[in-house]
Amino acid sequence: MSGQRPPLPPFTEETARQKARAAEDAWNSRDPERVSLAYSADSRWRNRDAFLTGRPQIVAFLTAKWARELEYRLIKEVWAYTGNRIAVRFAYEWHDADGQWFRSYGNENWEFDGDGLMTRRHASINDLRIGNEERLFLWPQGRRPDDHKSLSELGL
Repeated sequence: MSGQRPPLPPFTEETARQKARAAEDAWNSRDPERVSLAYSADSRWRNRDAFLTGRPQIVAFLTAKWARELEYRLIKEVWAYTGNRIAVRFAYEWHDADGQWFRSYGNENWEFDGDGLMTRRHASINDLRIGNEERLFLWPQGRRPDDHKSLSELGL
């Protein structure tokens, strides 16, 4: 049993923002095992056209993702929240093995159990090719600095 993952539902505006930032920080670590611990053991995902169930599938999916999506940097922003659900919008930048940069835009719907573990994640994502000069996420690999602009502040 992995215990509780505060903040716990029901969410307030502040705790929804805390939950989204914790998810962003974990994903920016690019550590599949770390990321998987925020999800229930039987968590169900839809990510683009992939349907996953459980932490082992999440870890395998993220391992393959970050082998393909290099220099990944992500920003999440709360769109809405109620009870045990949070909706976020996000953007991330990455490049492929050939050096082509992309900005991927998306929306996620999250549902949590009483321990604050995510039981369901539905993600819709689109990729846009960008040039190196169009990049906006330029912090060193890892956690986004607290003073870095949000998606809204960047006009995204």
